[in-house]
Amino acid sequence: MRRLAIPLISIALVTAGCGGKTVTSTTAAGACANVAQPAPRTPPKLKPPTTPLDPSKRWTLTFTTSCGTFVIDLASHTSPHATASLVALARRGYFDGTIFHRIIPGYIIQGGDPTQSSQGGPGYTTVDVPAGTTRYVTGVVAMGKTQSEPRGTAGSQFFVLTADAPSLPPDYAVVGRVTRGMDVVEKIGELGDAADPNGTPTQTVVVQHVTAASK
Repeated sequence: MRRLAIPLISIALVTAGCGGKTVTSTTAAGACANVAQPAPRTPPKLKPPTTPLDPSKRWTLTFTTSCGTFVIDLASHTSPHATASLVALARRGYFDGTIFHRIIPGYIIQGGDPTQSSQGGPGYTTVDVPAGTTRYVTGVVAMGKTQSEPRGTAGSQFFVLTADAPSLPPDYAVVGRVTRGMDVVEKIGELGDAADPNGTPTQTVVVQHVTAASK
């Protein structure tokens, strides 16, 4: 079975490299809502989209969660296959009712698995090999993969960096960056136990809906 894992790195090192944020932030009022954990579901086996996103347009994904809303600007030029896949999955409602199943404070939040097992995916993978100069900094969104899969492999599981990760190797397809609602991402990022290497959440955070848009 496919267990997607992002390598653990020194939390102290990550925290030390948190400068230089370029994302903008909106203020989310209050704490995350207390919600019941949705039942795991096994998604149908899907096929990847055959048409890339229109490169002349700006593509975004808006995540509405039980902690608030954040927006990702998609990197359709550098990861055309994974970004087209994410838009197609969002439009199918694939991410609706999923959770952030892995939260490591000062590092990442990870979601995109309807089975909630960290092993689920859409039944296919795409490949967008990142440049060797790729850096994973605060607000970057990239795709999870197993350690045995080639660089840039992506299914449906994604992670958002809540701090700079200078020692993370350029193995993970970068699909975008949070451009609005980074405070919501950071709030979600606090709902984990820093001493737990598995990143088990301390509170359920549900992705209620993901909207794909272009302009």
